[in-house]
Amino acid sequence: MDRKEFIGALGLGASAMFTSGCQTTSSAAALPDFKSVSEYAYWSAVRQQFPLGNDRVYLNCGGLGPAPSVVLDAVNEKTEELQAISETGHATMDEVRVVAAEYLGADANEICFTRNATESNSIIATGLRLNPGDEVIFESHAHPGGSFPWLNRQERHGIKVKVFDPDPESMEGSVERIRKLITPRTKVIQVSHITAPTGILFDIQGIRKLAQERGIWFHVDGAQTAGMIPIDLHSMDCDSYATSGHKWMGGPRGTGILYIKRSQLEEVECSHLGGHSITHYTFPDQVTYVDGVKRHEYGTRNTELVAGLQVAIEFQKEIGLKRIEAYGSKLANYLQAGLSEIPSIEILTPSDPAMRRSITTFSCSKIPYNTLTSRLMQEYRLRCRQVTEQGLNAVRVSTHIFNSKADCDRVIEAVSEIVRTA
Repeated sequence: MDRKEFIGALGLGASAMFTSGCQTTSSAAALPDFKSVSEYAYWSAVRQQFPLGNDRVYLNCGGLGPAPSVVLDAVNEKTEELQAISETGHATMDEVRVVAAEYLGADANEICFTRNATESNSIIATGLRLNPGDEVIFESHAHPGGSFPWLNRQERHGIKVKVFDPDPESMEGSVERIRKLITPRTKVIQVSHITAPTGILFDIQGIRKLAQERGIWFHVDGAQTAGMIPIDLHSMDCDSYATSGHKWMGGPRGTGILYIKRSQLEEVECSHLGGHSITHYTFPDQVTYVDGVKRHEYGTRNTELVAGLQVAIEFQKEIGLKRIEAYGSKLANYLQAGLSEIPSIEILTPSDPAMRRSITTFSCSKIPYNTLTSRLMQEYRLRCRQVTEQGLNAVRVSTHIFNSKADCDRVIEAVSEIVRTA
């Protein structure tokens, strides 16, 4: 799709803005009906729900996503409510659990709330029963929050970490690279649902089948997918899944979710325990765990943040998860098409649309990645992210519901000017 076609698709020639009654930032109910306004007007209304300043363009949702005002309001209101009576509000966890489980296509007793995907990944890496010499496979593009827990276990307990480079050209290629690493000692396969450095979407079903045929635990780091694309964990059929609420979901910072398949619950030992983790105990040697993944929720929690996460989920559902996926992907496709026309720019994100969604990563043969990223921010007020993993030396742009075609144009024009004058 070229720029002219993209503009037509967004309806940029239609009426510009809707009435002021749709511009409030305090309620998702302020969004207009998608079919009653132009696409441009609708996504402009979504943008107004976020308290992002206008002095720069934020394009790093893959690192930290902003929360809409309605979420921040919910956190503040719950904080004031609980502080007024000095209670934890722990019952909120179970109420939000039902909402979050439905959002992710899971059962309520299959999920617990954590602080981020890193903590969720660590619960799995620490809790699985592994012996010295047992092998864990994950991709070389894994985020530190997904890889470091396994490296720590390797250091402490003598397991063996094996990595593969993801194939940017073929989903089947990555499956085959995993297959070649499997031995009788392989106990865990972990992949990022979508990789953080270059936005590669893995064939989760193909990898899951490979793991199940061999009795290997399959864990998915979904930090880059929940909130970007619809998730159905029962259909995915992985053994466990981790995600952060404060990236694409637009939840408060310090929120995460861990899923463990109901049939696999007892395979993950509790690395931490607290009063909410057990139903009964007697000294000195008997404890009965809560029957559900929430046994991993130990100690007093910030239930105000969990309440905010529920509102973030409801906000996304108001927009529509498939609509979010389509919009972010459309912006990414448009951006990649424009960047690919600039001499010396190489798009590292897969060229196959089936293997990518809302992340665009590119490098420049004329300008170091750190210089390019710095100039984009300092001279053009474009907040992107440096990609240093595995020597990629690139720049990543995340396009989400608060971004626009105009934001993409600013990136294209800025990169073009920087390259031209280099």
